[in-house]
Amino acid sequence: MTSGRDRSRRPPSRWTAAGAAVLAALALAALAGCGKAGSGAAIAPATLSVSSAALSPNVLPQRYTCHGAGINPPIDWSGAPPGTKSFALVVDDSSAPITPFIYWLVFHIEPGTTDIQEGMLPTGARQALNSANAQQYDAPCPVGHSHWYRFTVYALSTEIDLPAGAPLQEVWTAIAASTIGRGRIVVLGNP
Repeated sequence: MTSGRDRSRRPPSRWTAAGAAVLAALALAALAGCGKAGSGAAIAPATLSVSSAALSPNVLPQRYTCHGAGINPPIDWSGAPPGTKSFALVVDDSSAPITPFIYWLVFHIEPGTTDIQEGMLPTGARQALNSANAQQYDAPCPVGHSHWYRFTVYALSTEIDLPAGAPLQEVWTAIAASTIGRGRIVVLGNP
């Protein structure tokens, strides 16, 4: 110490804070739907095939919006990777002012399940709270201009053991941490 100040106790610089923020963002990106290998390293998920005869040709019919019956459309999937213990479905709007707006989050879907029927929930499946803080399919309600809605199915390496009505962020975090496969259908919803 030449100046009488202990240089080993400097306050954190803004570079340290910025570095920590970048590392946190990278860690979240690594978990965001990619899954983790046994060693904890991020891996690319396997690709599932997701389809719906009701959503062809990539348009969300009014029947499945607030302008119609407001029920969920049927969704089919295949191609689950080995080790799939359960599935989850997330319906969101990537065009929403608050992105993403989650309309429906279904989890605890049994590994032998390959579809969700119109207006139904698979046996044993659970619904998390959505962005409207409701435990249900919140029918999209496009107003003003068209919106793109994503129906994403996740194959998970674990069974998410959270209760029905669990908080959105808690279920989303569990999905991100255990994703081993993913598939998506994107549809246009018109006002």
